[in-house]
Amino acid sequence: MTLTLMSEFTLVAVPGSLPARCRRKEHIMAQPTWNGVSRKILVIGAGELGMPVLRNVVRRAADVPGSSVDVLLRSSTLDSAVPAKRRDLAEIGALGIGVVRGDLVESTVGDLAEIFSDYDTVIGCTGITAGLDAPMKVAQAALQAKLPRYFPWQFGVDFDVIGRGSPQDIFDSQLDVRDLLRSQDETEWVIISTGMFMNYLFEPGSGMVDLPNDTVNALGTADTAVTVTTPEDIGALTADILFAEPRIRNEIVYVAGDTITYGQLAETLEEVLGRPFQLKVWSEPLLMEELAADPDNMTRKYRAAFAQGRGVAWDKTDTYNARQGIPTTTLREWIRTNLSA
Repeated sequence: MTLTLMSEFTLVAVPGSLPARCRRKEHIMAQPTWNGVSRKILVIGAGELGMPVLRNVVRRAADVPGSSVDVLLRSSTLDSAVPAKRRDLAEIGALGIGVVRGDLVESTVGDLAEIFSDYDTVIGCTGITAGLDAPMKVAQAALQAKLPRYFPWQFGVDFDVIGRGSPQDIFDSQLDVRDLLRSQDETEWVIISTGMFMNYLFEPGSGMVDLPNDTVNALGTADTAVTVTTPEDIGALTADILFAEPRIRNEIVYVAGDTITYGQLAETLEEVLGRPFQLKVWSEPLLMEELAADPDNMTRKYRAAFAQGRGVAWDKTDTYNARQGIPTTTLREWIRTNLSA
């Protein structure tokens, strides 16, 4: 059992974790002599994406002298009795990652800036669970802390191409973050566009692949394309981008596991699983009508936005992983590994 930072002067024991750094407020400051190498790294969140990012960043940071990796976690995660959460916490401890207790919803911009000011790099991995206001709050905290380098939670679609006013209002919030980061020159930023998490295609709640009924429901048209990447590949690529030389800065980096149409998705399922799949089309007008009837439904917002087909797919040959020769999991490989049994 070791100690983890709970507040300015208070430490709390968290089994299986290494101690986060205890520091007095008057000793907290930005990194005025930062030399461009990410060494003091904080990852926000340890969920579906956060854990793969942590594993890979720790592995790569081992080759960087003087490096350290911490993770910011909510009290509800640290105190959870859920077995999966306990396993993650045990792995975090085994990896030598320090744990900092914090909450993006409850904390003010100043609170977060105080935490960030002890790091040279912060990577956001919380997704949308913290709400619409969280992306901007975290970005403002990064700038207030004069953080040298910031990777915001933008692991998804190309918000610039989608533009404002899309069916998914959180996309406008992400564009606000981009505008803020582009308006200044003290904090370097890197945005990693990944497309959709590959496994989300097959989750019952998404509705895109209905495995019990051997059906693919295409968003928009059968020829609408979507880029998909596994969280494991995103974690590995994030670490590679983080430590790439020359340093990547103030840039949107595109990665992809695969880019496919919904028609190709149905064909691949048929070929790998050896049974026919029906292809249905959920048109954009239909999805917009459903959203109008249930305007706060997050899934329907995403469906309608993806049905428009803008900014949700890019050519894999033009991605960072393709240029660097880094292999990623294709759709066919994912289906064979996860569904063929």
